[in-house]
Amino acid sequence: MSGAPGSPGNADQAELAKFHASAARFWDSEGEYRALHQLNPLRTTFIAERAALHGARVLDVGCGGGLLAESLARAGAAVTGIDLAPGMIEVARLHAAEAQLDIDYRLLAAEELARSAGGSFDVVTCMEMLEHVPAPAALVVSLARLLRPGGALFVSTINRNLKSFLLAIVGAEYLLNLIPRGTHEYERLIRPAELARWARAADLTLRELAGIEFNPLTRHVALSGDVSVNYLAHLSR
Repeated sequence: MSGAPGSPGNADQAELAKFHASAARFWDSEGEYRALHQLNPLRTTFIAERAALHGARVLDVGCGGGLLAESLARAGAAVTGIDLAPGMIEVARLHAAEAQLDIDYRLLAAEELARSAGGSFDVVTCMEMLEHVPAPAALVVSLARLLRPGGALFVSTINRNLKSFLLAIVGAEYLLNLIPRGTHEYERLIRPAELARWARAADLTLRELAGIEFNPLTRHVALSGDVSVNYLAHLSR
């Protein structure tokens, strides 16, 4: 939801087209990305409490229009944001310029950057993107390669079960219209055990899982011990 999938070879072109088409509306906090705007402060705090950001080299994979990237830059990080939707990168660059933030935005795949700049980043973030790529396990490998030894990876995604189907798809997309219909496909949602297995295969250690409690009516957002729907993962190399 934050941006476009991982690489030309590990990307769904239909997904890329959807994100590209909606780029101009990305910064409308009451529009189709309003849920992302509401979640962003919690995600930023989760990261900042678990990784030193001031002066850190941070990479946001699937950066979209730059919502999280700007928050991390304001926390003192040297931020690079990559995405494969040209419209999103254009919007991100323009918004950062208006905000007078120095963020390095690139129209680039994670796999490609991992080949040229492996081990370069202290922190890597990948929010609401793994469930949009055809081969999420392969993307996790690339994310791991981008981290320096001791670096931290932060991922957010959606669990796959009946509850998440009812809340994240039926409720959020079709009943409450929080996000555009068709944003998520149930079969692509990711169970925490699957993410943990991919992480181990990529030589990553899963440090913490935290659920996200989100009430769209009251706009209350908080961390929770319940990872049955939206969840955050902190991993390290």
